[in-house]
Amino acid sequence: MQGIVELDIHGMNRYQAKTFIDSRLKSCARSVYCLRIIHGYHGGSELSDMVRSVYRHHPKVIRISLGLNRGATDLILRELI
Repeated sequence: MQGIVELDIHGMNRYQAKTFIDSRLKSCARSVYCLRIIHGYHGGSELSDMVRSVYRHHPKVIRISLGLNRGATDLILRELI
């Protein structure tokens, strides 16, 4: 795994999504600088709200960036030099 890793959490509930994201955060390689969380936006904002609120202050996440569209949120783990 390198660079940007995409995690698709469509169809998960908040608990399942958080557990999945936490496990990937814990095990991602040093080469990964961004986890792109694909949560969608047509089904409501519950998952996107959860991602943005829970991971805003996570110790491994230095900042949160809105993805290329409303259906994704990027968790930035380190800045590229």
